[in-house]
Amino acid sequence: MRACISLVLAVLCGLAWAEDHKESEPLPQLEEETEDALASNLYSAPTSCQGRCYEAFDKHHQCHCNARCQEFGNCCKDFESLCSDHEGFSHSSDAITKEEIQSISEKIYRADTNKAQKEDIVLNSQNCISPSETRNQVDRCPKPLFTYVNEKLFSKPTYAAFINLLNNYQRATGHGEHFSAQELAEQDAFLREIMKTAVMKELYSFLHHQNRYGSEQEFVDDLKNMWFGLYSRGNEEGDSSGFEHVFSGEVKKGKVTGFHNWIRFYLEEKEGLVDYYSHIYDGPWDSYPDVLAMQFNWDGYYKEVGSAFIGSSPEFEFALYSLCFIARPGKVCQLSLGGYPLAVRTYTWDKSTYGNGKKYIATAYIVSST
Repeated sequence: MRACISLVLAVLCGLAWAEDHKESEPLPQLEEETEDALASNLYSAPTSCQGRCYEAFDKHHQCHCNARCQEFGNCCKDFESLCSDHEGFSHSSDAITKEEIQSISEKIYRADTNKAQKEDIVLNSQNCISPSETRNQVDRCPKPLFTYVNEKLFSKPTYAAFINLLNNYQRATGHGEHFSAQELAEQDAFLREIMKTAVMKELYSFLHHQNRYGSEQEFVDDLKNMWFGLYSRGNEEGDSSGFEHVFSGEVKKGKVTGFHNWIRFYLEEKEGLVDYYSHIYDGPWDSYPDVLAMQFNWDGYYKEVGSAFIGSSPEFEFALYSLCFIARPGKVCQLSLGGYPLAVRTYTWDKSTYGNGKKYIATAYIVSST
C-alpha cells in the first residue's frame, strides 16, 4: 500500500513531530468518547496548564491542556504534572518504557504467522480525500473496498473463533446485552485459541517479565474482564463492552462508533451492509498487516474516520490493543511495526470498574503513522 499525499498524512496524524514542527488543529472527533472530556477550568496562564486542565481546544493558545493534546504533541510543558491522574503503569516506578513497548510490538509483528499474505487480499482503495472532506458523506468509491479475500483464512482457529463473536451483539447502544451460555462459551473459546498463538505468548511473556501478571490464567481472566465485561454506554445497564465497540462496532446518536476491524468490514461489505466511501490514509507497509483510515456507511449510519489494520490476524490486533491499554491506559501508545512507527490511542471507561478498581476498555484505535 502507499500513503496518500504527505499533507493529508500530516493533517490526519496531527503530528507535532512532523518535519516543520508546526502546531496542528485537532481532527474531527474520531470517537464519541472524546466528547465526554472533563469540563474546562478557568484560564490563567498562556504557557501553563495551571487552571486549564482539560479545557476545550483553542487554536489561539500557545500550548494546550485539552484531553487530546498528548496525541497531537502540543501540550504545555506542565500538562503531565498538573493534569495527569497519575494512574496506570505508565506512571509507576516500574513503568514500561517507550523503547520496551516498541521492542515488544516488533516481536508481536514478527510472530503474526496467521496474518494474510499478499495474495490473500486484493484491496481497491480507490479515492483518497482530504481530512476536511470527511464530514461531507459523499460516496466517492463506486466499487467495494475488498475485491478479493481468501476465505480459507477464516477457517483458521483464531479467525473462526473471532467471527463467532461478531453476531453476539446489538449494535445500537441503549439496549442491554444478554449473553447465552453458548455466547459466553464463545468468548472463552476465543481467548483459549488466541493464547495458543506465538503472538499472545510473546505478549504474556513480556507482561509477566514486567510483573504485571503472575500467571497466564490471571492474564486471561483480566483480558476477559477488560474486553468482554459489560458497562453502560447509553441509558440501558450493560449495553456495551470494549470488544463490541472496537471490533464489532456500535451506533450511538445516529453515527457509527468503534468498528475498527477489517474482517468485520469485509463480512458486512460482502452482505451489502457496508458501503465504502473513501479513505484519507493508506499505510506505508508493502505487506500485511497494513493500515487504512476510511469513511463508510454501515447500513444507514456514517463513519467519518475509521482506522483499521488490514490483513492482520485477530490475535495481532487483540495483542497490540491490549498492550497499549495495559501499558498506556487512556493515552497514546507509540509502537513500531516492521520498522515503521505507529500510534494507538486507548480510552478507559471511568464510570464503572471491575475487580480491584480496574477500568474497562472504552475504545482503542490507530491515530497515526509516519
